[in-house]
Amino acid sequence: MKNELIHESSPYLLQHAGNPVHWQPWGVQALQLAKELNRPLLVSIGYSACHWCHVMERESFEDEATAVIMNEHFINVKIDREERPDLDHIYMDAVQAMTGSGGWPLNVFLTPEGKPFYGGTYFPPVKAFNRASWKDVLLSIHDAWLNRKSEMEQQAETLIAHLQKSNNFGQVKNAVQIENGKPVFTKEDCIQITKNLMLTADKSEGGFGKAPKFPQTFLINCLLQSAYFLEDANAFQHAELSLNKMLNGGIYDQLAGGLCRYSTDNEWLAPHFEKMLYDNALFIIALSNAFLLTKKEVYKKAIEHTCDFIFSEMKNKTGGYFAALDADSEGVEGKFYVWDKNETDTILGENAALFNSFYNITAQGNWEGKNILRILQPLPEIARKYALAESEAEKILNTCRKKLLTERSKRTRPATDDKILLGWNALLITAFCKAFAAVQNEKYKSAAIELFNFTEKAFQGKNGSYFHTYKNGDAKYPAFSDDYAYLTEACIHLQEITADESYLRKAKILTEYVLENFPDPESDFFFFTEKNQEDVIVRKVELYDGAVPSANAVMTNNLLYLSLIFDERDWHSRALKQLASLKTIITNHPASLGVWAASAMNVAAGINEIAIVGSDMMPLLRKTLHRYIPNKIMQATTGNSDMALLREKHNFNKTSIYLCRDFKCSDPITDISELDKHLKFNLFLT
Repeated sequence: MKNELIHESSPYLLQHAGNPVHWQPWGVQALQLAKELNRPLLVSIGYSACHWCHVMERESFEDEATAVIMNEHFINVKIDREERPDLDHIYMDAVQAMTGSGGWPLNVFLTPEGKPFYGGTYFPPVKAFNRASWKDVLLSIHDAWLNRKSEMEQQAETLIAHLQKSNNFGQVKNAVQIENGKPVFTKEDCIQITKNLMLTADKSEGGFGKAPKFPQTFLINCLLQSAYFLEDANAFQHAELSLNKMLNGGIYDQLAGGLCRYSTDNEWLAPHFEKMLYDNALFIIALSNAFLLTKKEVYKKAIEHTCDFIFSEMKNKTGGYFAALDADSEGVEGKFYVWDKNETDTILGENAALFNSFYNITAQGNWEGKNILRILQPLPEIARKYALAESEAEKILNTCRKKLLTERSKRTRPATDDKILLGWNALLITAFCKAFAAVQNEKYKSAAIELFNFTEKAFQGKNGSYFHTYKNGDAKYPAFSDDYAYLTEACIHLQEITADESYLRKAKILTEYVLENFPDPESDFFFFTEKNQEDVIVRKVELYDGAVPSANAVMTNNLLYLSLIFDERDWHSRALKQLASLKTIITNHPASLGVWAASAMNVAAGINEIAIVGSDMMPLLRKTLHRYIPNKIMQATTGNSDMALLREKHNFNKTSIYLCRDFKCSDPITDISELDKHLKFNLFLT
């Protein structure tokens, strides 16, 4: 055997192609080797922007003595978790069941049949941090396999049984019955969801829970809905506090824009510096919702800044957007992003004092002797301190930022994970659509259309199927249910901003594919993997939000929307059953089911069906898009249409809006302010 990763396209796998470890990619060959040689599989899972993955590689996987042990006793398999999230989900669940915690790098030992019996995350090269050394773990597992093999196999069988049982959601499908005429969720349920969500809120620093703190934009979106539906001032205040704290913190790149994956502290100062495409897409969506609700300039600027970062640093010149930017450069985490005070003094000259004061740059530093740019005082205070008009202070800061960006560009850049993932790019399409609705800049609409056209060309397979990942003209791995869910959602949003019905017809085709290939026969939910996929030991149903939205939650939203568009009553019934079956857990634990909770609130408030009809419909469409209406489905047309929502709606005198519930519509509305009044009156009407 030898290291076989040189033939892979994943940047993460290629990073390990020069290791003395005889790494194999996941596949039939590795599994067959394990059976032939009667060795356990050692599966190590990570991703290219993972800091501790790099640390373990330097300490252990590049070490010749460690590699000898691994090569003699195991079949060593490297997996990129972003290429194979299905495998990552399964083996992460297994390690969490065994140890009570998880993370990356994920190192798990399997029987030759692929069944896990032991695992953990990072292991140091020598015993430290209350962790056994990696060599000790390897030798202990080897000894156990030689002398207690049946015990290891029984442990694996017990663990598989646990995974299968925990994955059985058939038991909850009848937990709450849908009663005719009775809403699945009520206004009182929405109030309770908001109260329970606020129990987890960090009311001092924003966000939810304690460090490490993730953006959790799903929950911010829920609070914005609570502010709109319930006029909940506390929810509104916390949504704004969370966004503002992140925008002012070190988790946000104050120079180039872009959000890092999470903060290691409560104050959003010190991130793990990797930048993920999905985080920034989801951040744009939350910022767009905040701007639509508040019309505050700070959110508009943040939308534009974040989009500019994505365009400049994450776009592939042939189309599509890269997965991530690494945290490390020159082997040091965050080196690309941090500053010494003497650097800023030298580069900025007479303007250094103002800049340093605004961005918290000091001689001693605010992080490991260096400075992460963050904002602790608002601009008006800094302007007064330096006896400047606010506009003049902002002009100076803009000039300084450009100078530091120019200087930063001379540094060694963090590596780019240049694979292109269908689901994450689909999230970005939705983000661009939301940015267009908020900012009304045509470049975001064009970017959304261009990206959709790229995904159609790059990812399509046979018979309606798609692939999950793409690089250098090659698409591979069958797409997962979240890929299809996010792409369907993207089509829905594309239709809203373009009034092009073809996107809805595409969304219907994608939904029909999911219904055919991903259903769980024991419940109303969907498996993560397609029915024909054979290299997973368990087909998982993912209900909880992780770093990205739950595929099932997004599909529920899609079904609710498309059922009304196409008058598909079975789809509507299925979506309501999904929500009803989870009612108790959504209400009591919304922090784990943010997308479900948002959907529940929309259903409780009532879905507004908005039809805009007329030869000059675009100005009214843009005005409607520029409003915060989370509980809507919307179509527009310049003429006759056979779509259910648009059928037989005419006002030949003037372009009009029809506001409907269950296809029962108001009189034509020609003034957008009248729509606003009707929308507020319509809330929580059964």
